[in-house]
Amino acid sequence: MKIRKPGRSQKIDLDMTSMIDIVFQLLIFFIMTFKIVLPEGDFNVRMPTPSNQTETPPDQIPALTLHMTADADGLLASLKLGERPFTDDANGSAFDKLRGHIIGLVNDEGGPGTASEQEVELDCDYDLQYQHVIEAITAISGYIKNGQRYKLIERIRFSPAKEK
Repeated sequence: MKIRKPGRSQKIDLDMTSMIDIVFQLLIFFIMTFKIVLPEGDFNVRMPTPSNQTETPPDQIPALTLHMTADADGLLASLKLGERPFTDDANGSAFDKLRGHIIGLVNDEGGPGTASEQEVELDCDYDLQYQHVIEAITAISGYIKNGQRYKLIERIRFSPAKEK
């Protein structure tokens, strides 16, 4: 049996107005600070087939070959597109120079352009760190300028892996 004390009421009133106010303020804060991010690079990557067939059908443009060699630590030692080398110096990184060369190849002088027929084959050393491969794919596939995304070469494939 419950003993009731006089002077105490059984019902406790909770004022939910302040709780609802805080929830709406948080909702408005998150809506106002939400930023829509451009999607990351969309590119076609074809992995090498197990066969040793490397012939290009006659109706296709031959692929450009990007050679990436690694030093003993797995860092990028050299970067060459065909026979043209790209190196880091005071004028910029090798990947920036590669991007500039690709822009010249696809005749993209600051406007949106796509080399839909061109393909690049990445020939990477077995011990090369993955971050350099991603930097190369980023330099080849496109760039963002003034919030606008420009596509360059979309067709990228890897040459079969070769161990040292």
